Formats: sequence, C-alpha cells, structure tokens
Amino acid sequence: MEFRHLRCFTVLAEELHFGRAAQRLAMTQPPLSLNIQQLEADVGARLFERNSRGVALTAAGLAFLPRAQALLEQAALAAREARDVGQGLAGQLQIGFAGTVLYRGLPQVLRDFSAAHPKLRLALRELSSSEQLVELVHDRLDLGFVHTTRVPAGFSQILVSSQPFMACLPASHPLANAQRLSLDQLRCEAFAIVMRAVSPDYHDRILAACADAGFEPSLAFELRHWLSVVSVIARGLGVGLVPAALQQAGLPSVVFLPLEQALAPYDTHCLWRTGRDPTAQGALGAFLAAVQKAAPPG
Repeated sequence: MEFRHLRCFTVLAEELHFGRAAQRLAMTQPPLSLNIQQLEADVGARLFERNSRGVALTAAGLAFLPRAQALLEQAALAAREARDVGQGLAGQLQIGFAGTVLYRGLPQVLRDFSAAHPKLRLALRELSSSEQLVELVHDRLDLGFVHTTRVPAGFSQILVSSQPFMACLPASHPLANAQRLSLDQLRCEAFAIVMRAVSPDYHDRILAACADAGFEPSLAFELRHWLSVVSVIARGLGVGLVPAALQQAGLPSVVFLPLEQALAPYDTHCLWRTGRDPTAQGALGAFLAAVQKAAPPG
C-alpha cells in the first residue's frame, strides 16, 4: 500500500466520479482505475461499487475512508514539520548564557527571534563562561553567550556587546557622591569579586588593574555571579569593579561610578562550533542571524 493509492482513493471517495477524480489528481482515468485496483488488492476488499449509475463506496470503503484520510494528514504533518525544521522554522536549540547577558544583548535577541519563529523552542541554561565552553566542546549546547577570550580552536563568534567596568560602592560609602574614581582610592577597601574558576579572564583583569594602580586588593568575597557581587556590596560589605550593565539590575543601596583609568571592556560573544554549518542547520542559522542583527555595528 502506497500513499499515492490512498490519495487516489480519498479523492475518488469525495468525487464518486472517475472523470472528476482523475482531473483533480492530474491524471487520466486508466491509471486512476489501476491505483484503485492495486489498493483493493492490498486491502483485500472491494472499496467501490461500479455500475451504470456511477460509483459508490462499499461498506468496506466507508470503514476505510477515515483511516486513509488520517494517514494522509499525518504524512502531510510530518512532511511540514520536517520542512520547517530544515528551514529553521521549527525544532529546538540548546543555548547557554552567563547571567549578565540578561542585562545586555540577550533579551532583545530572544524577543525578536521568538516573535519571528514561534515554532522554535529555545532551551536556555545559565552557566558560567567556563562551564559553557565545556558544554560546547562536548556538543551539549548549540551555542553560548560567553565572557571570555579563551576560545578553543574550531569555534566561531559574534560580538554581542561591549561595556565598560565601573566602580560599585555601597550608597553609604564616603566616596559615593564622587563624579568618578581612581583605583588608588580603593586600595584600602575589601573587594567582592567573581571567582577565578568561574570567570578567569575578568578575575585576572581586575587584579591586574589594581596591580597597575600599585596595590593588591583584599579579596573579602569571591562569588559565582556578578549579581552576587553587587548584592554583597549593597549590604555594605565591600566594593567592586563590575560591568556597567549591572546598573540595570535595580538593586538598592549601591552606586556605580566611572573609573578614571578605563579597564579593557567587558565583552559578550555568541559562540558556536564552526563545523556546525548554520546554513545546513536551519534553527542555528536563523538564531545566529537574529544575533548578528542585534550585534553592535563594526
């Protein structure tokens, strides 16, 4: 039994006329009759009565019709879903992201992409940049939003955002009303910082900036998330150097001040395995196009 047999059967069952059915199927009557005969042989029962008055469904044909229609509908649905996946209109993407991306870059991409591709499911996992690299290397993520320059060979990337570091102080701090700060003014302070195991690039960059200013910071808190760093500072337990986007977190009792000595910016990259050709994987290609559209020019 073939789908062409079912198609011939259902059209003839709707028309009950060989001429009209053959016209709808873009064929002549002899091949239509042959398809019906082959189907009846496969089923093992006559599906139509043919007489001088026309064509009528037999009891077997009436019983077979809804099942045949269901099979054709399921085949059409399967083909449509496969086509949508191939064209990037359906499917699922596993996406990793570091927490600060929620304040810069990622929300716009997700809004625009979800509106344009409602059948595509995005499964998002919050992971540190180091954790994302492990998952990407083992193909457990399709792409990731990372803050690191330590990108392994075989990966491509798009710069999503670039932002300055700012001094973060408790609102009650004596320097809270300053227009800007030099790092030297923080030499005697207790620092809150992201752990090196979580974000080695920026942990080392902050320590190097303090060293350039002539001091080694006292690390009172080493935390897993930038938001935790700001939360500790909000409780008056230290100071820190944090990405500017954290101003959008809306935490009370902290201030963010520009630095006189600008640190290298805090960059976010969208990262994916180069070998996973986005043009051959519709969902990935469609998402990367949305990322590229939201990326800063240049």
